[in-house]
This record gives sequence, structure tokens and C-alpha cells, in this order.
Amino acid sequence: MSRTSSATFPGIDPASVEFLDRLAHRVQVADPDRILEITNAMTGEVMGTVPASTTEDVAAAATRARRLQRAWAARPVEERAGVLLRFHDLVLERQDEVLDLIQRENGKARRHAYEEIMDVAVNSRYYAHTAADYLKPKRRQGVQLSLTKVVEVHHPKGLVGVISPWNYPLTLGISDSLPAIIAGNAILTKPDQQTPYATLWAVQLLEEAGMPEGLVQVVTGRGSELGTPIIEHSDFLMFTGSTAVGRTVAAQAGEHLIDYSMELGGKNALLVLDDADIDKAVKGAVRASFSNTGQLCISIERIYVPDSMWDSFTSRFAAAAKNMTLSPKLDYSADMGSLVSKKQLTTVSDHVEDARSKGATVLAGGKARPDLGPLFYEPTILTGVTEDMTVFDHETFGPVVSLYRVSSEEEAIRLANDSEYGLNFSVWTSDPTHGRRVAEQLEAGTVNVNDAYAPTWGSVDAPMGGMKASGVGRRHGEHGIMKYTESQTIAVERLIPVGAPDWLDAGRYAKVMTGALRLAKKLPGVK
Repeated sequence: MSRTSSATFPGIDPASVEFLDRLAHRVQVADPDRILEITNAMTGEVMGTVPASTTEDVAAAATRARRLQRAWAARPVEERAGVLLRFHDLVLERQDEVLDLIQRENGKARRHAYEEIMDVAVNSRYYAHTAADYLKPKRRQGVQLSLTKVVEVHHPKGLVGVISPWNYPLTLGISDSLPAIIAGNAILTKPDQQTPYATLWAVQLLEEAGMPEGLVQVVTGRGSELGTPIIEHSDFLMFTGSTAVGRTVAAQAGEHLIDYSMELGGKNALLVLDDADIDKAVKGAVRASFSNTGQLCISIERIYVPDSMWDSFTSRFAAAAKNMTLSPKLDYSADMGSLVSKKQLTTVSDHVEDARSKGATVLAGGKARPDLGPLFYEPTILTGVTEDMTVFDHETFGPVVSLYRVSSEEEAIRLANDSEYGLNFSVWTSDPTHGRRVAEQLEAGTVNVNDAYAPTWGSVDAPMGGMKASGVGRRHGEHGIMKYTESQTIAVERLIPVGAPDWLDAGRYAKVMTGALRLAKKLPGVK
């Protein structure tokens, strides 16, 4: 078992250090002297340390998890559901603990950190109430109809590997594991090296809620070191991250013949239709573009505005962005927080400066705010973006959005679809029927009409995922739990087997069955 230092780090009170130290103890490693420093994104100061797991630590964690998995899967699904319901209550009761954690390790504003609380609660409740129905054996039509009794049953995959990013450390650190857990699996999870504490906190609460200690094993460290061994030891992989890394992960998973689900990158578009309410569209665009400091896979980086609304929309949107409150405070006063790392700050700055140097206009923002903290950057709006600029088709993953003027709805749809990505789009209109008609023409896994991203993400009964280079598979809904299972078909023949019986020659059997097949086509209820 590893230990972290209990020394008082700058900017963190001793009680918090002790709390973080207890969380870090949950990561079991062979060498406790190998550690990673975790930085407070708001201040740039070290807030604690966690073990730096090795390839051998991953193998040991996988072994520990597998020892518990069969007994867990043997429990009635109702018992497993009870754990998720108690976890739901604990998350809501103790949310202030993890809200502070999320803000410190990620840098986001508290209002956006709270979205993670809602997400975890909704997923816990949903799968606790639906898992039994999804997982129960289902009758299927047999080849010989009533003579063939066919049942589809589902078994847990076994050990599910989860590799999650830093931008939503609680949501992506645990929500994808919840359906896998209730389906009877053990979990081997690696949160991003920058944001491990929220995941460790969630695992602690799951165990307090009644999940067997050790069923979810957490390893901490660099993805470049731990990603491959996690894939090698898993029976299924859930990955959220960049498209570039996703391609590598998919190739490795393919080598080991394990299935996977991935949410990857995006260059998401918002379309303002010519019948939209401008004030509502502006408010929605602010939320769509700058929530979570733009570090949101489903946030908007491209906005298409019709000629007739261009002047009015751009001026109001720029004013709204300039009016936003940026703050490092651990309360609900801020509209936007900071970026997560120097790497992200560099990417955002480089994209904006490249666009500016090539002729783009900065309508709002466009500079860092070191007076607020080392990683703060203003909400930024660009116009005049052209194809030779990096920001045109590369994901910035920060508080930067480009506006494009269009002459028709058809042009807006064509340009929005002209991307290798297709994760989440947004459409604004005064006519919901019009909005849905446009939405169905957009090449994205989710489309929100008159909202930014929350309805499709939060409606967990419906699938969520990306088209094209934005992902493979889906989270949420039926797919979100059944992907963590192996389907098995059991067919029991009654009276006679499929095929010619001994007392009927093959030619006569063929004629009889041909007539039976023609009759079956006419029978009601036969598929």
C-alpha cells in the first residue's frame, strides 16, 4: 500500500491534505516511492501526490479485481442495484467534498463541477432502476417456432478497463463504470494523471454503499505507460479521449480481440436558423462554447449565422462573452474557471495567435489572464477564420469559438457536416419542427435543438456517442449496459430436431419445409 506525504502543501489546509492522503492510499503499488505530484489548476501549487503505478501494478490490480468478480456477478441484480441507489444518495449528501476536489484538480467553475454531480446521480438512479429488465433472459423466436424454445441470456464480460480524461474527472471517472458494475463486472480504471482524486473519491463512496472492497481497482499514472497493460488485462475497454489516441487504442484492442467503446474528439457546430430568437441563441451559444472553459468534448467551436442576423448576433454574443465572470473561487460566483494545464493554455494561445496572424478578427477575449491564475484564458470569439488557420478544423478544446456567415440554411448544414468529426451539434429556431428537420440532416451522434448539450447528454435513457471520427459505440441507455455483457443464445428443441427425421427422405423434407416457409410468411406475429 502506498503512502503520500502528509506535509502541508501551499494553499491547501492540513485537513484537506489528510483527506487527499487517504484517497491516495486506495492505489496499491509495489514501490511506494514512485509518486506523481497533483497540481491545483487554479493556483499552480501542488495539492498532493498519488502513486505512480507500473505495468506490474496494473497486472496485480487486474488479478485482485478478477478474484472478486464472480462472487459479485452471482449476487442478485437487485442487490447490485441497491449499491448504486445508496451511492446516489451519498454523492448528493457529500457533494461539497468532491466539488472542491474537482475545482482544484481541474480548474473549472463550480457550476460546471455541479453538472458532474447531477450526471453521476442520474446514471446511478437510471441503471439501478433499469438493469434488471435489461439483463433478464429474453425469449426469442425459434427456427421451428413453438418447437424451438430460444432464450437469450447475458453474462458479464468479466474485467472492464476504463481509461478516462481530465476534463470531467468525476463524470468520466466513474459514470461509465456504473452500468458495468451493476452488470456484474469488475473494473480496472485509470483516471487521467492530472485529475485522479475525484475517481478515488467515487470508488470510496461505492464501497461505503456496499460494493465489495477492491472490485474497482484504480491505477494512477501516465496513459503512455499504463494504457497498453490495461488493454492486455481487460475483457472490454471504455475509452474517452482524443481521436489520435483512440486510433492507437482501437488497434491494440483489436490485437487482443476485445471489444471497446470510445468517445473521441469533436469540432462541434451550432446553427442559428433564420427564425431563431437572437437573445435566446446568444445565451445558448455562451453556454455551448464556454461551459467547462470550453474543455468539453461536446462543446461548440463553430457557429453558423445567417446574413440577416449576423450583425445583431455577433455584437450581442461578443458583449455577452466580455461580460462573463472569471474567478478561481470555490463557490458559484464564476461563469468560467481556468484551463487544466500549461499544455492546454499553450494550445489555446497558439490557435488564437495563428488565426490572428493570418487575418482573423478577435471580437472578444484573445488573451490569457495570469492576474486570476496561471491557467486562465478569456472567452474568445473569432471571425474571418479561413481554412489555412489551425483553429479552422483542429479541435482547440478551450474557450475559443469561430463564427461563420452563411447565406442559406442549406449552406450552414453543408458546412457543419464538412468535418471529419460528428459528436454533438446544436440548432436554434423558434419552430421545434423546423429544428428537428434540420437536426436529422446533421452528421452528429447527438443534436440539441434550442439547447447547447445538456438535453442529449442528460437524457440517459437515450444513446450518446459520436459519428465519423468522433467515436465508436454508445454510452447511456440500453447500449450503455449491454455492451458490458456477452450475449449467449440457448436453443432447446422439442419433439423433432432441425433437419430431416429418419423416417423422411431429404428430398421430401425439402418440399415439406418449402411449404412450411411459405405458410410462415403469412402467419401473423411470425418474424
